[in-house]
Amino acid sequence: MVSQSQNEVEDLKKKGVDIAPHRRWMKDEDLDKRFKDPEDPFRIVFVCAMWMTGFDVPCCSTIYLDKPMRNHTLMQTIARANRVFRDKVNGLIVDYVGLFRNLQKALAIYAPAAGAGATPVRDKTELVEALRRAVEEAVAFCRSLGIQPERLLQSKGFTRVRLLDDAVEAILVNDETKRRYGALAERAARLFRAVKPDPVVNEFQPICTLLGVIAEKIRSIAGPVDISDVMAEVEGLLDRSIDAKGYAIQGQEPVDLSRIDFEALRRRFEEGRKRFEVEKLRNSIAAKLHEMIQLNRSRMDYLEQFQQMIDEYNAGSANVEEFFGELVKFAKTLTDEERRGIAEGLSEEELALYDLLRKAGGKLTAKEEWQVKKVAKELLERLKSERLVLDWRKKQQARAAVRQLIEQMLDRLPPAYSKAVYEQVCERAYLHVHDCYYGEGKNVYSIPPFRPAILS
Repeated sequence: MVSQSQNEVEDLKKKGVDIAPHRRWMKDEDLDKRFKDPEDPFRIVFVCAMWMTGFDVPCCSTIYLDKPMRNHTLMQTIARANRVFRDKVNGLIVDYVGLFRNLQKALAIYAPAAGAGATPVRDKTELVEALRRAVEEAVAFCRSLGIQPERLLQSKGFTRVRLLDDAVEAILVNDETKRRYGALAERAARLFRAVKPDPVVNEFQPICTLLGVIAEKIRSIAGPVDISDVMAEVEGLLDRSIDAKGYAIQGQEPVDLSRIDFEALRRRFEEGRKRFEVEKLRNSIAAKLHEMIQLNRSRMDYLEQFQQMIDEYNAGSANVEEFFGELVKFAKTLTDEERRGIAEGLSEEELALYDLLRKAGGKLTAKEEWQVKKVAKELLERLKSERLVLDWRKKQQARAAVRQLIEQMLDRLPPAYSKAVYEQVCERAYLHVHDCYYGEGKNVYSIPPFRPAILS
């Protein structure tokens, strides 16, 4: 990238260079937009008095300097590499002409708040030492759990697969150990990425690969959440140090608790790695519970019960066998709850509205419950056919019409609903409709919710 100058074509021809096609390319291509796009293959550019100041590229991580600069120009230039972007923690300045002294002078002028002796620019050896400390801390934590990283690195084939599974089992003591390991492994991975492309990364590649593979196996139990960036880095590391075979995430089907063979699950639990089986079942339940609450907020009590079970296990009040038994029992309860709509003669969306109205009414007779059910079904039918038009939530008049219909229909509730309860239930019903129905037939019941895949 070079600024256009007068008579440049003739001047450069004398030097044996034809700049005309290059100038056309710079003019026709949207180069600055392409360079700012982290997905574009355009990754390296040579600049001459262009793009060094006032050109913001957060994804740029490395700058090579081979021309004298000072003061504001120098500060602006190095700032191109110090922008925050995704998991980028630093930029790299490669200085070919000894600009560090000029940088110190510029910092004294333009960054006085940095403090005595403080500087945002440091020798890369400090970053390498930070990586070394991060790796040592992660390895020490593994050893405290009985994991032997050296043995894992030396193992091969099925032995390696077994030792990796043993390592995951050791880490899944409780949520605290799982979070602690995840934080340590991520810190090491982040610093490892920051040190690249320095050849010193070869020293850390085997252990960082191992830490990343173990972390990924733990994450895989919870299904494929958005970890594309992490996965890309892990895949890049899986070369000579750790063979990728045997680490594939299995199971891409949504969770259906009713199809789980609990007897077979219990046999696997008794014969295999108990914490691993508990973690898989727990995450299956969490995914299903998340989906069920999205469809019916009245099920929040189940979430509180589930969280209480987890808290008791983390606190040591229940051992892994007891926790597994409670999870199995709870999973069966959720299956029964999911089938309740069929027993009530209601669809999932009718059941959600019925539950909202029913729980506000206190103790009702069978006849009153039938009345509430009838009101819920008729209200939903009229809303969908008469009021929930396209973008109704954006129009004040449409919102008022929905609110008015809700109040009219809920006025048919049994006498057990006092005026205060009636007003409260009208407000809750309106909020439910506002949150769940988008108009023109689109709602949370017609759009499949996010359903993580779980290891089977």
